[in-house]
Amino acid sequence: MLTRQFHIFLNALMFYTRIPVPKWMKHDEDMLNQATVYFPVIGWIMGAISSLVFLLFSLVLPFPIAILLSLVASILTTGGFHEDGLADVCDGFGGGWTKQKILDIMKDSRLGTFGLLGLGLALVLKVSSLFYIGKDYQIYALMLVHPLSRYAALSMIFTHEYVREDALSKAKPIGKKIGISAFFVASIFALIPLCIVVYLTQDWRIIGVLIPIFLMRAYLARYFTKWLGGYTGDCLGSIQQLTEVIAYLYLVGIWTVK
Repeated sequence: MLTRQFHIFLNALMFYTRIPVPKWMKHDEDMLNQATVYFPVIGWIMGAISSLVFLLFSLVLPFPIAILLSLVASILTTGGFHEDGLADVCDGFGGGWTKQKILDIMKDSRLGTFGLLGLGLALVLKVSSLFYIGKDYQIYALMLVHPLSRYAALSMIFTHEYVREDALSKAKPIGKKIGISAFFVASIFALIPLCIVVYLTQDWRIIGVLIPIFLMRAYLARYFTKWLGGYTGDCLGSIQQLTEVIAYLYLVGIWTVK
């Protein structure tokens, strides 16, 4: 049982990051679906990597540059997995007016104007928000938001249907279903960092970050359902990115540098 769960976790690590995994790892579509439960744990890892890079570079470089490098580290670790999804969604919904046209544009590997603008604005908002949160709380923000934003994307898999694409699709491999027991476990994984940060800071306002995250998630879920009838891998990436941004903005509101 534990061995199988370890292989399932390695599947999550392989598909959601570029961190090397052992060659003897077992993987198949069923394990990929089950690996979705570890999506928030991948958020733990991303938060830890981003925080470590920030801490190291902040010792020798100005604060804003350390923030930017921590963001670069997270992008390199995932291979821009979610950022690519956001860009594709911006291009698809910005240039398409029917379901098929939107899907066709999202399959296109070329970056368009809408994708460039959407991705650029998201990155600027991340860096700016982390700067105004302040050095004392920046690590808390990273450890909180990476798991919660991935949990928001995972919840879409639990509640909505995957929009199947044809064999020519460039869609990334994703888990397409998750059961209620696995979703419950994933919920615990996502909320553990939140509980720890609230305990360490004794700031109960932090719990309120769940409100903007799931308002954004609810809006995007409704929007994708209206136009596509469900979600694609790119839709999940955009949910992760946009809930990450909205969470940082909320934290700016409660931890703004004066």
